[in-house]
Amino acid sequence: MTTALKTLGCGVAAVLLTAACSSGPAPGADVDLGSGPPQAGTVKADALKGVTMTFVSYGGIFQEGQTQAAIDPFAKESGARILQDGPTESTKIKSQVESGNVTWDVIDTTNVFTAQHCGELFMPIDTSIVDVSKIPPGAKTDDCSVPAMGYGLIVVYNTEKYGANPPKTWADFYDTAKFPGKRGVQGIAGELDPGVLEGALLADGVAKDQMYPIDADRALRKLSSIRGDIVFWNSGAQAQQLLEAGQVDMALLWSGRAYSAVKNGAKFAPMWDQWMPEADTIAVPKGAKNPKASMALINYYLGAQQQAKLTELTSYSPINVDAKPQLDALATSYLTTTPERLADRFPIDLAWWSKNNDAMVGAYTDWLAK
Repeated sequence: MTTALKTLGCGVAAVLLTAACSSGPAPGADVDLGSGPPQAGTVKADALKGVTMTFVSYGGIFQEGQTQAAIDPFAKESGARILQDGPTESTKIKSQVESGNVTWDVIDTTNVFTAQHCGELFMPIDTSIVDVSKIPPGAKTDDCSVPAMGYGLIVVYNTEKYGANPPKTWADFYDTAKFPGKRGVQGIAGELDPGVLEGALLADGVAKDQMYPIDADRALRKLSSIRGDIVFWNSGAQAQQLLEAGQVDMALLWSGRAYSAVKNGAKFAPMWDQWMPEADTIAVPKGAKNPKASMALINYYLGAQQQAKLTELTSYSPINVDAKPQLDALATSYLTTTPERLADRFPIDLAWWSKNNDAMVGAYTDWLAK
C-alpha cells in the first residue's frame, strides 16, 4: 500500500504529530518475555513496563483499526507506552537507518519495499519471539517482515451507468468507446503499485504467463490511449471521494477504499477478473532501539482475535488462518482471501518487482509529468 493510500485526516494527523513531537522512544532494555515457544496474539503481562515504542502506519481507517485491534490492547497487556506516527515514508526509513538515529520501532510499509531492503533497512524477524505458524502459505514474502493484512488493487464500475452490461475485463477498462466515462487512476509522483502496468498490458493482449519482464513502454502507451479520460488521484482518500461524488465511472483503486465508498452509498461494484493482490507488511527497522519489544508487538499483532477485529474494522483480509471475523454481506464480498477470489487473482511476481521497482516507478513518474 503506498504512502498516499491512507493519507491522514486532520484530526488523526494532529494526534500523530503530537506523538511524534514527544520525547521519543526510550532506550531498549533486556526485557523478559517469558519462556517457551511464542504464541501469536499473546504477550507476557507487564513485560514491557517502562518501554516506550513508536508504531508507524498510513493513517485513516486502517491505522485506526490497527490501533483498536492490536496496538492499544498490546500496550495495556504488556505495559509498554506506544506512540504513533505516520504516514510511512520510505525516505524517512532510509534516513533514520543510514544516520543511525532510528526513532521508529515497528513500521507498516509495503511488501515490495521490505523485500527490496531486507537486511539493509530491516532486521530479520526473530522467530523465537514471533510465531509465524498461522500466516497463510505463501503470504510471507521475505525474512524481515510479516504481512499486515491482505487487499487488492481492483477495478470498480458505476452500476447505474453500465447497468446490465458492466465491464468484465481489463480490456473493458481501456475501451472508452464501448464503456464511455472517466477513469480514476493512481497519479502519485514517485509511487506505483504493482498491478497498474500489468493491467494495461493485459488489456493490450499480453498473456499473463508472458508478463514478466514488464514492457513499461508498451504499458504506458496503453495508458496514454485513455489519458484524456483519466482522473488522477493522489491519495486513497481522494480515490474514495471520486467514487462517492460520482466524478468517475470506473476506477482502479484499493479494495478497502472501494468498500468504504460503497458502504457510504457510492453505486459501484468490483470487477474481480484478474484483480491484483497487494499486501502491507510489518517490519522492524535495522538499528531499532527496542528490537525485542518490537518483535513482541508483531507477535501480538498476528493473533487470530486481533486479525479478526482488524478485518471487522477495516474490511481488509486477515493474515491469521484461524481468524474468524464477523462480517456483513457487503464486507464479506470485498475479502480477498476466499477461494473464489484466490482463483481470480493475477499472479504478481513480487520477486521481479523487488528488483525492478525503482525503474518502474521512475518510468511511471516521468509519464505522469508529460
